[in-house]
Amino acid sequence: MTTYRAPLREIGFVLHELLDIDRLGRLVPFGTATVDVVDAVLQGAARLCEKVLFPLNQIGDEEGCHFENGVVRTPSGFRDAYKIFTEGGWNSLACDPAFGGQGLPEVLNFALAEMACSTNLAFYTYPALSHAAYTLVNAHGSDEMKRTFLPGLVSGRWSGTMCLTEPQCGSDLGLIETKAQPQADGSYKLNGTKIFISAGDHDLTENIIHLVLARPVEAPPGTQGLSLFLVPKFELKPDGSLGPRNGVSCGSIEKKMGIHASATCTMNFDDAAGYLIGKRSRGLVYMRTMMDMARLIVSVQGLALAETAYQSAVAYARERRQGHAIGGMRRLDHAADPIIVHPDVRRMLLTMKAYNESARALVYWVGLHVDVSHHDPDPEARRSAADIVELITPVVKSFLTDYGFEATNLGLQIFGGHGYIRKHGMEQLVRDARVGPLYEGTNGIQAIDLLGKLAAKSGSAVRRFFDLIDRFIDQTKDRSDMQEFTRPLAKAHTRLQRMTAWIVDQCATNPQSAVAAASDYLRLFALVALASMWARIVETSKAALAKTPDDSFYQAKIATARFYMRYILPQSSSLVRAMISGCRLMTELDAEAF
Repeated sequence: MTTYRAPLREIGFVLHELLDIDRLGRLVPFGTATVDVVDAVLQGAARLCEKVLFPLNQIGDEEGCHFENGVVRTPSGFRDAYKIFTEGGWNSLACDPAFGGQGLPEVLNFALAEMACSTNLAFYTYPALSHAAYTLVNAHGSDEMKRTFLPGLVSGRWSGTMCLTEPQCGSDLGLIETKAQPQADGSYKLNGTKIFISAGDHDLTENIIHLVLARPVEAPPGTQGLSLFLVPKFELKPDGSLGPRNGVSCGSIEKKMGIHASATCTMNFDDAAGYLIGKRSRGLVYMRTMMDMARLIVSVQGLALAETAYQSAVAYARERRQGHAIGGMRRLDHAADPIIVHPDVRRMLLTMKAYNESARALVYWVGLHVDVSHHDPDPEARRSAADIVELITPVVKSFLTDYGFEATNLGLQIFGGHGYIRKHGMEQLVRDARVGPLYEGTNGIQAIDLLGKLAAKSGSAVRRFFDLIDRFIDQTKDRSDMQEFTRPLAKAHTRLQRMTAWIVDQCATNPQSAVAAASDYLRLFALVALASMWARIVETSKAALAKTPDDSFYQAKIATARFYMRYILPQSSSLVRAMISGCRLMTELDAEAF
């Protein structure tokens, strides 16, 4: 079995010491988010995830969901766990109190998401999608729609889905064929089929709220003709109670590589009653609100599985004895040493640790900016934070899911042959992690999306991000105790700035070259972003060590940062060389030659 204990010291360090989220308590909506409240929430979430969700993870993987007579059944124990989850208020953590939410910061919800996905990713797909649906309806729904549907989503009595993909279209949403026919009462009748719909049907909630991209009849082709509709599984009576079944049903569920306990459904809409969200032909604009929230949570999934893989690999490496340490045995009372003494095992563990700790800092930092973008009283602070979130979302979604898959593979490698055996749980982590780079927009699409955001708003977002790093470097460059961290950061940041100018120029003059370099550029961007987090972590840790010189927690932070700067960040040089090699290497080979 895998090993997991909620890393509360790590999470608390990022939230309180590095990011100082306690200042959010000064914003009007977060007056109750005191240090004591935040810590109590984290401890409660840890108990829930360790005691309730984690024991069901392997059960859910082995049993999976069942589709019988048009009904989807979740694995044994999931309904009870979901009841505990919603009755504990975890579904409502970062939701508006006007609709039954607790009004706590979104960044705290990110911490819950990490712990939940570390312990049972498949389970958390259900409340995660509901929260993303809540975010969309709260942002773009009418007041009446909010009053009608948000309390059920917030409480967890109802759940939500995102219905985009169709058999003939995935990333190219302009090919959507689902039709919406207007009705005399202002509603629409939807007809069409959606595939790969996570949590499209299940037995956890009494109603499911589908958010569906469809094309009203006579609307133009392409994405500009799409509108967004809210389609409930059960229609509602005037008093808000459940009425008759709507014309939406599950046709089948997929048999997948991983996340077996998360139902992935084919959904059929047959004269299903739907309600327009916002204005016609603005559907994709509105849907981006849900997609971006879902992408941020998916990035947390990459971190979460990497954390479980790391903890499990460390525990195994401390116990498993194979071979002798180079230079002689460390323990003369045993025939072999624990494999944690071997340099290659340490290389893998340090790689996982270095990515995990900086990734947590980065994605929580983004979560903090989500809160600021919605609630800071200063309009300029809100705009600046929103620009940062918009820019960084494709970076964290892509990189954290890529490295999450890499980290689970490293963890399996440390287990050796035992990692390949199901009972140890490592192979499940690998299988579950593989979907992250695929859903909510493949990572190649994320890289292209990032390119489009570089020049958006005259490049203001990327300038804001670069200015944050430049200011930190300027503030710390003369400190002798920081130079081994700020110098490599400064060099890598210079490379990133230079390649940003290059790729913006390529977008204008040679778009094919820019797209060919997009994935390498995104990885370069992520490596520098993580390096900036590590430099800040070191600064925070050194300040703490000035008060408690022997604290091994902070000493380990500095040692891990040194590994990142010297071993991982140098990848930035090779990425630059790959980018400027041009697209000809990829395009000169005829398609028939593959």
